[in-house]
Amino acid sequence: SCSVEDVLAKAERDEAEKLKGITVSKELDLEFDPGNLLAFDKNRIDTREFKDSKREDFLRSLARDNTQLLINEIWKLPTERVEEVIVAKLPDPTTLLPREKPAPKPKPPTKWEQFAKLKGIQKKKKTNLVWDEVHKEWKRRWGYKRAKDDTKEWLIEVPVNADPNEDQFAKRNKAKKERVARNEYNRLKNIARAQKIKVPGMGLAPTPQQSKAELAQAVNIAKISTASVGKFQDNLPKEKTPKNTGKKRKFQPLIGDFSSEKQKQLDLLKVMDSKKPRLDITKAVNKQMREEDMESRKKNKKDFGKKGQRGKMSGKGRKPQMKQGKR
Repeated sequence: SCSVEDVLAKAERDEAEKLKGITVSKELDLEFDPGNLLAFDKNRIDTREFKDSKREDFLRSLARDNTQLLINEIWKLPTERVEEVIVAKLPDPTTLLPREKPAPKPKPPTKWEQFAKLKGIQKKKKTNLVWDEVHKEWKRRWGYKRAKDDTKEWLIEVPVNADPNEDQFAKRNKAKKERVARNEYNRLKNIARAQKIKVPGMGLAPTPQQSKAELAQAVNIAKISTASVGKFQDNLPKEKTPKNTGKKRKFQPLIGDFSSEKQKQLDLLKVMDSKKPRLDITKAVNKQMREEDMESRKKNKKDFGKKGQRGKMSGKGRKPQMKQGKR
């Protein structure tokens, strides 16, 4: 059983353990690197205490003392107040730490960089601010609130050769979208070229040796790429008509004369209301005649094959004889 004195003594020891002082004595001073928040302890470890059953307590006490020394070293640095909080200004780190990942490889030059190096073109750095004559002040060269911002204009002068009914604002927005798409396409081409990936061309992917079908497809694409969609293009000698080109569906206009649409709807209702189905007699008779001709042709071919097999005779130097059948 524990006495009252033992309980009080244990409580005092626990309280003293919690409220340790900020002064820690070491045989050898620690080496600090405040930029990386590192502390190097070169003191000898007591192997007897380390191998004892209270190893965890020993490591916890050692880590606490070294952390206290590191914090004391940090508060020796110059401080400042940021949003009602006092912070210390850390110096540049002095210890070189290993990288988690390998160093990045230098980026390969783009097509323009290669051309500039070949021609000796040097890049000139432009200032970020330019003088705006309209507002009479310095403005940014690019980006938001830039100088000569044509997107803020409420009036655009129509060029002499342009259509007077054409929307110049929509034309400008379309041209900008095309420039953005072209720049993005060039950026992706540079990435593909750097990774040595073949970029397919427009319309038909390039191959080392194109087949006959691919050449025909390339000719067809080039022919329909005109303003008239190939309507007035002459065919090449011995050129075959392309297969599986598809037909464009024609739809009736949504606004205009509704007499034809009304007539179609009335014809459809007449067919639905009539008890007898509408039948094209000529088409049905022609179909029946074609089917009968095909059946008779197949039957004659089969009979002709059987008679030919009967007429064959085996023997060296003798020709097979064939009986003539009735036509």
